[in-house]
Amino acid sequence: MSDRSEVKRHTKCLCDCVSDNHLMGLESKPVHLLFFPLMAAGHMLPLVDMAKLFASHGARATVVTTKSNAASIEPALRSSAIDLFVLPFPSTAETGLPEGSEDLAAFPDLETKSKFLAAVAKLQAPFRRLLFDLRPDAIVTDSFLPWTLSDAESLNIPRIVFHGICFFALCGSESQRSLLSRTDTNTDTVVLPGLPHRIEMLRSQLPVTSKNGNVFNELLDTIAKTEPRSYGVVVNSFYELEPEYADHYRNVLGRRAWHVGPVCICNPLRGGQKNAIDQNECLTWLNTKQTRSVVYVSFGSLSQFSEAQLREIALGLEKSNVPFIWVIRECENDDWVPENYMDRIGERGFVLRGWAPQILILNHESVGGFVTHCGWNSSLEAISVGVPMATWPLFGDQFLNERLLVEVLRVGIPIGSKQYALAPEDRPMVGAGKVEMAIRRLMSEEEEEAKERRRRAKELGAMAKRALEVGGSSYVDVDRLIEELMDRRG
Repeated sequence: MSDRSEVKRHTKCLCDCVSDNHLMGLESKPVHLLFFPLMAAGHMLPLVDMAKLFASHGARATVVTTKSNAASIEPALRSSAIDLFVLPFPSTAETGLPEGSEDLAAFPDLETKSKFLAAVAKLQAPFRRLLFDLRPDAIVTDSFLPWTLSDAESLNIPRIVFHGICFFALCGSESQRSLLSRTDTNTDTVVLPGLPHRIEMLRSQLPVTSKNGNVFNELLDTIAKTEPRSYGVVVNSFYELEPEYADHYRNVLGRRAWHVGPVCICNPLRGGQKNAIDQNECLTWLNTKQTRSVVYVSFGSLSQFSEAQLREIALGLEKSNVPFIWVIRECENDDWVPENYMDRIGERGFVLRGWAPQILILNHESVGGFVTHCGWNSSLEAISVGVPMATWPLFGDQFLNERLLVEVLRVGIPIGSKQYALAPEDRPMVGAGKVEMAIRRLMSEEEEEAKERRRRAKELGAMAKRALEVGGSSYVDVDRLIEELMDRRG
């Protein structure tokens, strides 16, 4: 394997979720799971946390990534007995991509994202050789890496799929596919068929795959075809959060699945790796604010907004008169900033560029609400610490997650996003007035609805922690999967 560099680490595994006593009761030769995420922060972070979780239950865990991404993963593995293997990313000559650009977030449009996904598929040959060398008991690979199935099948190794979304979104996506295949649905609103609750959505909030480009369409089609052939699905969620949908996915749709989350609870101190000075200043700033007084605003690493929309968000935050932390993508210029904006908001606002220590921020006692794009990692991190949300979905599973947060769990209020679109120019503007109103409602200390959202959020946060404690629903499912793989090994 001359074309593969590798980094290995063998230290004691630490995880707050379980005690070391649990490790001593397992077989001397632990089950070996290999974790292979897509190269994007929203996929890598939860799978790395999941690897740590399984290691804390006595499994041997290996994480696979590429050279440029290894640096961001290694700090999270320093206190864990987890191996890290690095695969060589295809060269610029092969892909046409800039050297060292090995993260989906680095590509701003559909054309370059499609190029990146095509380049990722070229990792199949080195991955096949690595799999042949390691012979793990199972691989847990990202749904966006469907080509890992054929190599696993050839070696009789179970492939377990990680989608990075919840049971509700998994069930909702199947329902949406059924709906989109019909020709009798021309109304502006639709009811998703076959789900445990009545879920109504605008037609404009449904995915429009025809706009996503050929490579993306082909990939989604391959994912849909390969998943039923895989061993099952591992879900970063917990049973008490969405019991009807965990049961629906397993019993009605007939899919094998294990709920093992929230995996972020095993990594409560996760911060950023880049602008550490700004992050420390941010946490220091939070220490000066009253309990539950600050709204945290962040839209994830892949979300893009037009300059005009950023300006409306800025004005809405200013008019709300609520203290805020706002995370801005590092690549954004300052043309959107209203005149004298930083002077006008003064100490009431903190604007943080780039990667933010989100879990640390959400855990802080001063934070009382979260304006979010409804990515599942962000949604679950807020749920895990009992923080209610104002929802602003853009694409992917985000509109489904909004329905879960707002209608089923009742811990969110919608800001008013109505159009599924990857490109900012394809979305209608959400004005400053709507932003202001949503933040005021979210952070209100007087309104009964706001009090009830906070009560529900706190209740779900307690459930999330219990799910990963000894005997909890996710704790048991992690053990169940390990034992099943051990029995399969014989």
